[in-house]
Amino acid sequence: MRQQIIKGLGLLLCSSLISSPLLAQSNSAAIKNYPEKPIKLVIPYPPGGATDVIGRIMAQELSKSLNQQVIPDNRAGDSGNIGADMVAKSPADGYTLLMGALTSHSINANLDKDKIKYNLEKDFTPVDVVGVVPLVFVVNPSVPVKNMKEFIAYAKANPGKLTFASSGAGAPQRLAMEMFRNQLGLDLLHVPYKGSGPAMTDLVGGQVLTMSETVPAALQFIQSGQLRALAVTTSKRISQLPDVPTITEATGLPNFDVVSMFGILAPAGTPKPIIDKLSEDIKVILQRPEVQERMLAAGVYVNYLSPADSAKRIHRELAMWAKVVKDANIKAD
Repeated sequence: MRQQIIKGLGLLLCSSLISSPLLAQSNSAAIKNYPEKPIKLVIPYPPGGATDVIGRIMAQELSKSLNQQVIPDNRAGDSGNIGADMVAKSPADGYTLLMGALTSHSINANLDKDKIKYNLEKDFTPVDVVGVVPLVFVVNPSVPVKNMKEFIAYAKANPGKLTFASSGAGAPQRLAMEMFRNQLGLDLLHVPYKGSGPAMTDLVGGQVLTMSETVPAALQFIQSGQLRALAVTTSKRISQLPDVPTITEATGLPNFDVVSMFGILAPAGTPKPIIDKLSEDIKVILQRPEVQERMLAAGVYVNYLSPADSAKRIHRELAMWAKVVKDANIKAD
């Protein structure tokens, strides 16, 4: 009996020794031939928003580049957390990816950390950052200021009287204003809304007086004179508002650079050759003028970052928003 057991264990060991190289060869071939089937690109927000627009452009272009269909899959809910959690728990084989709103995910990681079931850094591997949407500080024309220095002086002379709108408690628009307010010691009153649309309607109507908003949402009102642009939140001026200074130019605050950032993530453990292939293809795609034009039409500025640089930027975003959330004592809705 003992001899039979030893013989059986020996056969099992030999079988595993034989199968291990075969399995390794099979995995290597799968990586080399990637992709061999359609790829799902999960968009964790409803159709029509910036994340959806960027995701559909990337899916279309990657389908051509990879010679394999990349399917946009909207999985909206819980401020993007439902779709993100789904991808975090998917197989790390390169066939399920996340079109991430990385700034929002970074804020959620700090604001909803007791509720979120995934870790943005530990459960994902960045493929790349693909683009950013700048924000712009705007005021209703009834506010008697023409530039940011006058705004700061007016706010300090009227503490607690200037109201600022946001599209939600944890929205990048709100956090950018909180960051600005804290650095300058301004007493401003926050008025949260459920979405940018209602917030912009009341800002134009004068029910609230100022706001930090994405350029695509504010641009038509700036151009029509219904809102006055004071500064953009980027490190450099932007082509859509070339005459509007940056926060740093307008106030002297150093290194003020807040954007809504978007990028593609894969589940942690996805093989590096797959990450590298996706990233290199996307890098080429984003260099095409027609792709840049389509992105800019949606208010998105192409801003490619490699997997390593994307990881560093996400780490920086998490740390930056952790400080803002703590300093302003911001709570989730």
